Amino acid sequence: MTDLILSLQITALGMGLVFGAILLLWLMMVILTALTAEKDASTTLSVDSASDSAATAPVSETDYKLQAAAIAVAVALAEQELSSAHPLPDPPTAIVSAWQLGMRTSQRSQKGNFRRH
Repeated sequence: MTDLILSLQITALGMGLVFGAILLLWLMMVILTALTAEKDASTTLSVDSASDSAATAPVSETDYKLQAAAIAVAVALAEQELSSAHPLPDPPTAIVSAWQLGMRTSQRSQKGNFRRH
């Protein structure tokens, strides 16, 4: 009976340590999120003021996306022209098939003429 009580105590201690470590990690994540959220709020204000000035600019966001897409296509085409990749030719067929090689090897090993290098 004492072995059962001892094993239950060890189990409870191990589970308590695991859940304690999980709670500690959770607490650390909450603290880190709270600390970084304050920095995000201050940078949001500066981004909002910058976006207000950008809203008056005549160039829209879709124009930037179209320009970025055009540049990406141009770069891809240039890289494709410079590429030296070419399809590889098919390897030559073997004179002896794999099945024939296996059979011949087994025959030689049965006769004792098989040498290992």
